[in-house]
Amino acid sequence: MIHPTDPVERIAVRAGLSAERVATAESQLAELGLLRPSPSGGRVAISPESAADALLAPMEQDILERRIAMAATRARLHALSGDYLEARSLRSAKSSIEIVEGIDNIRAVIDDLGRTCAKSLDALVPGGAQSDASLRAAVAVDLELLSRGIRVRSLFQHAARTHRATAVYAATLAEAGGQIRSTSVLPTRMLIYDECAVLPLDPLDTAAGGALVRDPAVLKFLKQLFEHYWDRALDFAEDEQKAGPEPTGVEREVLLLMAAGKKDEAIAHQLGMSPRSVSRIVARLMERLEADSRFQAGVRAAQSGWLS
Repeated sequence: MIHPTDPVERIAVRAGLSAERVATAESQLAELGLLRPSPSGGRVAISPESAADALLAPMEQDILERRIAMAATRARLHALSGDYLEARSLRSAKSSIEIVEGIDNIRAVIDDLGRTCAKSLDALVPGGAQSDASLRAAVAVDLELLSRGIRVRSLFQHAARTHRATAVYAATLAEAGGQIRSTSVLPTRMLIYDECAVLPLDPLDTAAGGALVRDPAVLKFLKQLFEHYWDRALDFAEDEQKAGPEPTGVEREVLLLMAAGKKDEAIAHQLGMSPRSVSRIVARLMERLEADSRFQAGVRAAQSGWLS
C-alpha cells in the first residue's frame, strides 16, 4: 500500500469509492491474509503466495495429521483380518450350515465370499424383472470376479428377457466372458461361491437373511440342482421362440401348466410373468390349436404330441 496509514475515508476519496465499499474490501483482503497490521501503524499489503502459505499451512498440517491417523487405523484394521477369517472358519467348522439374519449382515457375508472366491460363482435368479439397483450392484461384482479369472454363470427365468436392464446386464457380462442363460421355472434364489451356497431364509423376503451351506452332501445336491436347470436352459441371447408350429420355450411351459389345470394367475406366479402376458400366450396357443376352450386345447395339444 502506498499510504498504509490513511484512514478509510481518505482512501475512498482517492479511489472514487464509497467508504463502505473500501471498508468491505479491506475486510475481505484481511480475511485472505493479503493485508496485515503494520508495526508502524496502518496495514501492509502481503503477496498472494505468502498469504496462501500462511492461510493454508494450518489446514495442510491438519490434513497431513488426519492422513497419518487414517493410515494407522487402516493398518490396525488390516492386522485384524487374520483373526476375523480364523473366527469365521472356526464358526463354520462347528456347523456346516450357518444362519445369518438381517440384510446388512448377509451383504457383508456375500462381500466376504466374493473377495475370497477363487474358482466359480453360480447364481439362480428367479422372478421376472430385477431392480435396476440390484443389477447395477451385481454387474460391478461380477465384472470384478471375471477380471480375476473366476467363472460366473447366472440363470434367470424367461420372463426376465423382456426387462431392458436385465438384457443390458446379460450383454455386459457376456462381453466380459460371463455366461447367462434363462429357463422357464426356477425353484429359489441361490448363490454358490466355490464350496459355499447361500440360500434365503425366506424365499419371499430375501432381506430376512440367509443360510450359508458348506455341508459337502448338501452342497453336492445344490450344485447338481443348478446343473439340472443350467443344462436345460437357453442362452440369454438365443431366441426362445423357434420357428415351427410346435411351441417351445416359455410357450411350451405355459401349455404344460395350462394342460395341468393351472389358471393364468398360478401360471404367471410359477413362471415369474405377469398374468396379462400369460393370458396373451394362452390366447395365442388356443388360436393355433383352433380350440374354443382350455380343455379342448389340452386335448388337441396331446393329440399333436405337444405334451410328450
